[in-house]
Amino acid sequence: MNSLINYTSCGALWLGLAVKAPDLLRHRHDPYLRAICAVLGLAGLCFLLGAPPTVGAVNRLSGVPNLAAPLTYAAITGYCAASQVLVVHWRGGPRVRRTARRWTLAYAVVVLGIGVAFALGDAPVERRTDLDTYYATTPFIAQMIVLYLVAHLTAVTVTTVSALRWARQVRGGLRAGLLLLGAGSLCGAGYSAVKLVAVSARWSGRDWSALGTTVSPAAAGLGALLVVVGVLVPLAAPWLAERRRASRAYVRLEPLERALDDLLVRRALRLPRPRFASPATLLMWRRTSIHNALGQLAAYCDGDLYDRTRADALAATGDPGLAGARAWAAVLTDALRREAGPGRTSPPSPGTGRSPVPPPDPAALARIADVLAGTVRVPAAPALPGDRTTAGTA
Repeated sequence: MNSLINYTSCGALWLGLAVKAPDLLRHRHDPYLRAICAVLGLAGLCFLLGAPPTVGAVNRLSGVPNLAAPLTYAAITGYCAASQVLVVHWRGGPRVRRTARRWTLAYAVVVLGIGVAFALGDAPVERRTDLDTYYATTPFIAQMIVLYLVAHLTAVTVTTVSALRWARQVRGGLRAGLLLLGAGSLCGAGYSAVKLVAVSARWSGRDWSALGTTVSPAAAGLGALLVVVGVLVPLAAPWLAERRRASRAYVRLEPLERALDDLLVRRALRLPRPRFASPATLLMWRRTSIHNALGQLAAYCDGDLYDRTRADALAATGDPGLAGARAWAAVLTDALRREAGPGRTSPPSPGTGRSPVPPPDPAALARIADVLAGTVRVPAAPALPGDRTTAGTA
């Protein structure tokens, strides 16, 4: 079970690294990207090295019993350093580089201490899953264990506090990502805390090794999953938001395209609908069909009708955008009737006296569709003296 948790967590973390890698290649000098990729890469390495099959392979190939332990602890310490550097870049400030170098140097000393303690200690019996509690009372090995656990607990605690504090100041996908990252780091703190409890129990003569072999790996695995999702959410949120915006715009334009459908079919103005297309592609396809139809109807559009209808709608609503949409809906309805009527193959010539209609703004297409769908009601304009005479002579 531990092996499955370790390898699954490693795969999830390195999947997140693979997603971020293209950004790192494009912006290789960005310290924030380097830190976050280091966090994902080293966290995955920790799980890989900590898996019992990997532990056995490292010990067997090296010929040194339990050599996998200091290697795993060194990877965990490197992960801690990367986490602290990431937090430093989050916070920003005038001394970011100096603070990042100090954290890196501090954890480099921890790695050195782990190596020295293992070299001075004696751990002849291979322990793949419970080395922490088995050697908790062995000189130098015990100090090595406590050193890496305290270093890890410090790093994940600082990351948790920083992520949750920053999450209170932002919104959207970034906030969700920070909350998940903070929760994942909190699970990582649980891993270290449970390990320290089990080691402390061993010092007092109790055997709580089950905590270190069952609870700690589960907490670490859950933390890894949350960290990966927390890193990916801010990346996926803009993409998902754009798909949702395109989908809504596509659906919103449907009444306008439906009103133009007969013309689009008769004149073969509609391109084939793309299969398995993204919402953005479908939106472009629908807009292209609408613009093709509007171009075909341009000669039939009555500028005087547009002006009168717009003026009435503007007087009733005071909204220029809505008034223009209402006017265009009336003009399109009239133009479609004229185009489909007798002599439709011969559009009116430019000299008929009909004033031209300005082409609709692409952003106004959605409001025209709303008017055609009846989702927007335009109240009637108040009657003014002379309105009836003006309308009759138009």
